[in-house]
Amino acid sequence: MYMQVEVHTSSRLHLKRAPGIRSWSLLVGILSIGLAAAYYSGDSLGWKLFYVTGCLFVAVQNLEEWEEAVFNKSTGKAVLKTVSLYKKLLTLCRAGQEQVVVLLSDIRDVNVEEEKVRYFGKGYVVVLRFATGFSHPLTQSTVMGHRSDVEAVAKLIASFLELRRLESPGDPSQSSDSEAEPGHHS
Repeated sequence: MYMQVEVHTSSRLHLKRAPGIRSWSLLVGILSIGLAAAYYSGDSLGWKLFYVTGCLFVAVQNLEEWEEAVFNKSTGKAVLKTVSLYKKLLTLCRAGQEQVVVLLSDIRDVNVEEEKVRYFGKGYVVVLRFATGFSHPLTQSTVMGHRSDVEAVAKLIASFLELRRLESPGDPSQSSDSEAEPGHHS
């Protein structure tokens, strides 16, 4: 699943994402290799600790991040948070949480983009487009092969923000240009 809906009211939309089963399985698998190497090796205690901590470090590095998106009409802001266990461990809890705050009025469009994921194929992510021309992904992680889940989240956000969804970007912009032209000539 791309993101789960925590709260959905007329004034607040709160979406969350936690590491998935694949991510936790990878963590356990890599950590198990380190534990097995330490258990079955005849090396000194220092080397055994090195095996375990090295594998723990690699395992946590591959763990997905916890991500949240809170769209609040009362404050007029959207807050996108990302928490990385890897960065927290690396900086001894001084960092690891990133936060982006934007005004809801600056969000002009919400759409799904396809990204190539090395070795795995295609992934999908929701992208917020702003009035300034800047765009920002809703999450740092893509979802593999579940475009419909990602599209459902994009539609939920667009309807919450009352953005007009465009079926095909070329057609409505051409029709709005042609509608605007007669008004300018009159």
